[in-house]
Amino acid sequence: MTKARKAMILFSGGLDSTTVLYYAMYKRYNCTCLLFDYGQKHKKELRSAIKIVKSVNAKHSIVRISLPWSKDVLTNKDKKVPVHRILSKSIPSTYVPGRNTLFLSYALSYAQAINAEAIFIGVNAVDFSNYPDCTPDFIKAYNNVLKALKTKILLQTPFLKMNKAQIIKLGTKLKVPYEHTWTCYNGYDKPCMECDSCRLRAKGFKEAKLTDPALA
Repeated sequence: MTKARKAMILFSGGLDSTTVLYYAMYKRYNCTCLLFDYGQKHKKELRSAIKIVKSVNAKHSIVRISLPWSKDVLTNKDKKVPVHRILSKSIPSTYVPGRNTLFLSYALSYAQAINAEAIFIGVNAVDFSNYPDCTPDFIKAYNNVLKALKTKILLQTPFLKMNKAQIIKLGTKLKVPYEHTWTCYNGYDKPCMECDSCRLRAKGFKEAKLTDPALA
């Protein structure tokens, strides 16, 4: 019997990362999820992530990182999450500098320790907030880092060139429990429906002609 391939999943409990987890499982990877507590102002997404990984019996670890120098609005308690115009060409204040680079470095270390052959991250560069660490250039550069380190690990980004509607349609086929995901940048009882993340999610469900079960 062939051994299942191992993969590290960068997992936040949001729409994209949950879909990429289910996609990797569909591709018959033995998945280990890496969750991050990096000083977010709320823990709703992290709680969603823990609930989802437990529901699929995936191995998981939580890494706690302190970024006391960060000036972004996601980790700075004195700043409010702004309402941006989605698909803006500027980098928004919700961007946490170096976040994906940090996350991927931890994932690489873990992947090498367990002999995983892939790291999955649910970034997409179509319907996104113009984060520079979610672009094809960044992904290509990081795969070059992996080659330079003489590993056989591949950074896989199956949704990189997909829009939100396409991701949601795929996730629906894979039976992703979108009702348990948390996408909003705010930690209210219900999604704010005003931040970039909420608006992009709503746009995706609308274009997919589906109802978001998280809003039911």
